[in-house]
This record gives sequence, structure tokens and C-alpha cells, in this order.
Amino acid sequence: MERLIPIRPLGHGSFGIVYLAYHTEMGIVSVKLIMKNKRNDLREYECNAQEQEWKSVIQITNQQNSCPFILKYKRYNYNHQGEGIAMDYANMGTLNIIAKQPHIPLPSHTLRALMKQILEGVRVIHATNLIHRDIKCDNILLHSPPGSERVYVKIADFGLAKKEDSMYELTNAGTLPYQPPEQFHENPIITQKVDIYAVGITFYKLITHKYPVEVQNKVEYQQKIVQLESIGRPQEIKDDILWDLLSKLLEFDPDKRITAEQAIQHPYFTSPQAIADISKEQQDLAKLTIKAQLQEGDSSITEFDKDPTFIVAESLMKLMDKYIKIL
Repeated sequence: MERLIPIRPLGHGSFGIVYLAYHTEMGIVSVKLIMKNKRNDLREYECNAQEQEWKSVIQITNQQNSCPFILKYKRYNYNHQGEGIAMDYANMGTLNIIAKQPHIPLPSHTLRALMKQILEGVRVIHATNLIHRDIKCDNILLHSPPGSERVYVKIADFGLAKKEDSMYELTNAGTLPYQPPEQFHENPIITQKVDIYAVGITFYKLITHKYPVEVQNKVEYQQKIVQLESIGRPQEIKDDILWDLLSKLLEFDPDKRITAEQAIQHPYFTSPQAIADISKEQQDLAKLTIKAQLQEGDSSITEFDKDPTFIVAESLMKLMDKYIKIL
């Protein structure tokens, strides 16, 4: 029988409490607990966002249970006092530990693996006919399972997610620097391509530590983005193949913008140059995983754990996390 054992509170909000806890099925989790006496105090949009998040992640979990790059959720009732959702606990913060600091250079093989993990997570989300609508550095968590020596991205926060049905967008969802030009058209039709553009901005920020369009408010952003024909190549990006991928993700015409599945097949990930860039540490971690699976029959091991092109070594991420905390 499932049990949830609280360890310590992580924070409080208008909805209730977030706990660090132990779940007998999921291990260490963070728990968003909404007490019944608090739920009545929530504004309608907060309730709707919470409900949407649950529905979206449950849909993804039911259809694509094996993707390690999406935060896993489990809904439950808590002692008749309220309801909550248990989520994978990501122990290394968000992608901002890389995006916000330019002082520790990110090796090309690490950047490539991070990008590939994110694209695979988005591909799985889109395979369930969902649009996330708020892909950004803040919503991509990092987690290193104890003893694994590797880091996984975890796409989180599905509060704005919706099914794709070529819908007209009545609300301007998302975060400004990540919003594509089509969201500012009159009667915009929003598709999964808004997520692809946001992924492109996420990668741009990872590499350059800035946004291509820096603004203070929505009006200023809209004025700037509608005047552009494309995102210009920054001087920080020297690799022509990398820029070709980013330019396809940041294509202003959503019909010409590539999909996550197409992006994973781009030469940036598949070329001889990309294969030659795989580090010895990535190869060694992949070999150890294959050996462990053969010897111990670990059913939790996925195809991504054995593929060195998806492996992000823990050592560099810990160094970056430590540097951010010092600052």
C-alpha cells in the first residue's frame, strides 16, 4: 500500500504547503498539498491552473511512462484533510544554474546532451497532443539521483498546458522572452510550435546567457518582435551547425519551424562531428549502466541511460550549482 511520509516543509503558498517527503513508490518527492479549508480561498484561475496541471501530467504519465525528462506526478487524497500531488524532487534546482552564469564554460558535449534531453521531453509531451505553453529555464529542473553520477532535466509546471486543436488563443500565455511572434498576431492560431520557439530561446539563453530580445514589458516586447524578420546570430555562437539548428527552432513562420522530433535528427546531434564529441566520461557512464543492467537486471534503466549522447555528467553541474550558491 502507498504511503507518504513527510520529512520537512519546503515552502508555503496561498494554496497550502509544499513538503519534502518520502513516497513508497516514487522515493523522495516534493508534495504540493492543498488543504480543503484553503481551497475555498483560491481564486478561480488558481484552481483551474492546478487542475489543468494535474490533468496534463496524468495524461502524459499514462501514455509515456518511461520518459525520464518529464517531472512525474501522482495525485492523492491526504488524510481527508485535503488533496495533493506528489512530484519527483529535483535536487539541483533549475536550468538557471547554467543560464545565469557565464563564468564556467559549458563543454560542447554537455550542451549537446542537455539540449537532446530537453527536446526528447518536448517530443513526448507533443506526442500526447499537448502544448506546454510555458517552456523556459525556470520550468526545466535538474536532478541527479544519488549515486548515478549523472543529471537529468525534468520539464515541469503544466499549469498552462492545453490540448492542441489549432485553437485560437484568447489568453496570452507564457513568459515574454520565450513567446513567438505569432502569439502577437490578430486572432492567433496557437500550435505546438510555440513550445519549439520557446525551446530555441531556452537554448539561446543557455549558450549566450542573455535573451535575443531584452525588454521590460509586454508592450515593448511586442513592438520589437513584430519589427524583426528573424533572430540574428549572436557572436557567442561560433558553430555553424549549432546555429543552423537554433535558426530552425527560432523560425518566425510556425509552419516552417521544425518539430522536436525533427530537431533530434538534426546534424548537430547526428553528424560525425557530434559523435566524435562524445566524452570519455559519457561513454564510461553508459558502459557502467549496460553492465549493471546485465548483472542486476535493473528494470528502471531506460534506453537513454545507455546512450552516451543523452548523458550529462554530474560533476560539472555540481560545480555550477556551488558557484551560484556562493554568489
